[in-house]
Amino acid sequence: MIRHLVLFKLNEGVGRDEPRVVEGARLFRELGPLVPALESWECGWNISDRPIAYDFAINSSVADADALKAYAEHPAHRAAVAHWAEYATWVVADFEI
Repeated sequence: MIRHLVLFKLNEGVGRDEPRVVEGARLFRELGPLVPALESWECGWNISDRPIAYDFAINSSVADADALKAYAEHPAHRAAVAHWAEYATWVVADFEI
C-alpha cells in the first residue's frame, strides 16, 4: 500500500473564497469516488494558523505503484491538477505503508 500526500499553498494574493479556488476544492472533494485506483481519499482546508502551514491537503492511498500511476493519469485527476496549477503550488510525498 502507498500513501499519497499532497500539500497545496495558494499563490500570494489568492484567497480560498475566490470562485476559482472554491471550484478547485470541489474538484478534489469529488475526485475520490471517480478514480477506481484509490483505496482511500481525504482532502480539506488547513485549520492551523501557523505561518509554515500549507493551505489545502490531500491524504490518499493506493494499492501499489501501478495504481498510483493510474491515479496520476486519470482524466479527472489531470483536470483538477490543471485547475490548481493556475493559482497554487504543491509538494508531494508518496511512501509505503
